[in-house]
Amino acid sequence: MRALSGPLDGGRCQAISRNRFWMYAAASGVLAFALVVWCRPYFLGQRSIDPVLLRVGPVQVRWYGFLIAMSFIPGFRVAAAEARRKGIDPERLYDFALLAGASGFAGARLAYVVQNLSAYLAEPLRIVAVWEGGLSMHGVIAGGLAATAVFARRIRTPFLTFADVVFPALPLGQAIGRWGNFFNQELFGYPTDVPWKMYVAPEFRPPQWADESFFHPTFLYESLWNLAVFGLILWYRRRPAAREGDVLFLYVAAYSAGRFWVEFFRIGVPAALGLTLAQLVSLGLVALCLLWLPFRSGRPLKNPPPATPARTRSG
Repeated sequence: MRALSGPLDGGRCQAISRNRFWMYAAASGVLAFALVVWCRPYFLGQRSIDPVLLRVGPVQVRWYGFLIAMSFIPGFRVAAAEARRKGIDPERLYDFALLAGASGFAGARLAYVVQNLSAYLAEPLRIVAVWEGGLSMHGVIAGGLAATAVFARRIRTPFLTFADVVFPALPLGQAIGRWGNFFNQELFGYPTDVPWKMYVAPEFRPPQWADESFFHPTFLYESLWNLAVFGLILWYRRRPAAREGDVLFLYVAAYSAGRFWVEFFRIGVPAALGLTLAQLVSLGLVALCLLWLPFRSGRPLKNPPPATPARTRSG
């Protein structure tokens, strides 16, 4: 693997980053408008939703898998750009993507099984029946952290530095991937009559609300929140006061706060204190991230000012 000579010039890198940020912001705005126009008939129930994107004989390509796969492309580009700035060979990210994908998937499935342990203990073979669905985003984060720790050690890069390089891709991938839930008509919320309500076909409605037609599009709430978190991270990581590790903890705290909020609209079973298990985990993660604050002052700056050359005295 070829090695990079070192980080790019700070001023030039910040200018490139600002341009990239506004480019992503403009593209996101155009995409959001197009999605609103395109999705409106589906949200009103005027057009049926097909979860299958493409059929070729017996082979089916579902929207959910397609969107998850496609989300890796922009996420990889974001991580690769930051890797170059930090003097890390972007080609190493291909190996990391394979490890993180496997680790994240295993963590997502394991966390979901633990959340529904009684059901899976009754039918243990269903634990490996991943085609039935059942993944936990908190498990993805845990698996991603494990993969990041292993790979950072392999390439001899500080864990927090490498985590700050790769984790901004996660909220972008979440924002895209959540639309797979739309095509599957799953993870929607309680019945509602808000202007942005979402029509759910009768076969997907919970039995207790079989007579209701419109529900909260909680997938959309989480998608928009994750897109905002992605923008926040891109903006913050170039701030002069940003330190190594800040991006990781900012992502975990911001995502968890949004997940806590969205859970109030999503159909779920309270686990304790009137809150769902996902909300309790989210609160715990936010509290854990707050513990980072007393230690961050000892971490190096993410964007140290360029060294001023020493003056030479004449005469």
